[in-house]
Amino acid sequence: MSTATRWTTTPATAEEWIARAAEAAAVLATDAAARDKAGATPHAEVRLLKDAGLVTLLGPTEHGGAGQDWPTAYRAVREIAKADGSIGQLLGYHYLWFWAARLVGTREQWQRLEAEATREAWFFGGAVNPRDHDVTVTEDSDDLVFTGAKTFSTGSRVSDVTVLEGVLDGTELHVFAVVPSASRGLTFHDDWDNIGQRLTESGSVTIDAVRAPWTDALGYVGKEFRPRTYNTLNVPTIQLVFANFYLGIAAGALETAATYTRTKSRSWLHGGHDRATDEPYVIDVYGDLTAKLWAAEALADAVALEGQRLHDDPDAVTPETRGAFEVRVAAVKARATDVALEATNRIFEVTGARATAASEGLDRFWRNVRTHTLHDPVAYKRREVGRWVLDAELPEPTWYS
Repeated sequence: MSTATRWTTTPATAEEWIARAAEAAAVLATDAAARDKAGATPHAEVRLLKDAGLVTLLGPTEHGGAGQDWPTAYRAVREIAKADGSIGQLLGYHYLWFWAARLVGTREQWQRLEAEATREAWFFGGAVNPRDHDVTVTEDSDDLVFTGAKTFSTGSRVSDVTVLEGVLDGTELHVFAVVPSASRGLTFHDDWDNIGQRLTESGSVTIDAVRAPWTDALGYVGKEFRPRTYNTLNVPTIQLVFANFYLGIAAGALETAATYTRTKSRSWLHGGHDRATDEPYVIDVYGDLTAKLWAAEALADAVALEGQRLHDDPDAVTPETRGAFEVRVAAVKARATDVALEATNRIFEVTGARATAASEGLDRFWRNVRTHTLHDPVAYKRREVGRWVLDAELPEPTWYS
């Protein structure tokens, strides 16, 4: 991958920003399989995202950001994931953590944080897993002290800042704060060795007395948390991130496989066709998988617009509107999971035995999807939809719903 890519113009519209993401993806695609195999820390890839302006896509224009919305961000994630699922995930997680101050914090907090993050083009990582009470937060005068460990810390080894999460000592209250990734006491371990999403740097982290001022505890005023329903939009927002990079990976798999079929696959000797592209079963499989992908993409885009209406007026979000959005996101997540797993598996039916060569790298698409779709059981997403259909039951906000 060339690290010398430079852009001399700044996109002005959503369509131009999506095109910019596609240009960055084209750079990533040149050696995606080789980089996946090497598994090196993706410093150059994050630099590319910064050079393309994608890191500040959601940032306010008055501070040098693009001022774009979530539907555009999701599309950008999808474009990047077509070329490299790991980097698509990193970008999507970055957008969520960049937005965390808006979701959880006070107006003063998010305005201050977004301004600095945009001006400095910070790349965000996150050491967050509220399911486990594995980080304790204690008070020391006007500071908070985070101590513990997290099994996963996606992107933090290539980040400028990291979102920390822990439980306030003696309470059940979770505290979120953004700290420099180079903070004393933060140790990111090189122990991410999974079959897929190999470049996401999702290894563990040790948090040894990392300090943050109380004023940086997102959503706290006078050491008391001020809850809003909008706080709970974090889950559907990131679940849509997941769905979009699944769909991007699926699209990349189909595009890569189609190129292979056109240029390398051989027709079957009993089929009576000179070209693999004339084989009826090959045409059928590509048509079937593409139709399913397009339908899932259309659903994802529609639900992203529904979510943007909630982001546009956060104080108006109610438990009912939030719950209805979560059901729709659950449907997208379920469809995207199924479509991506099917597409990345079935491409081998229409490329042939030689396509399984390690040098082709076609396996990376399935490995990437299979790895991340285990993040939370898709059966529970289908259950959310089913319960709404049968009983008009909206999901209660949790860390996964």
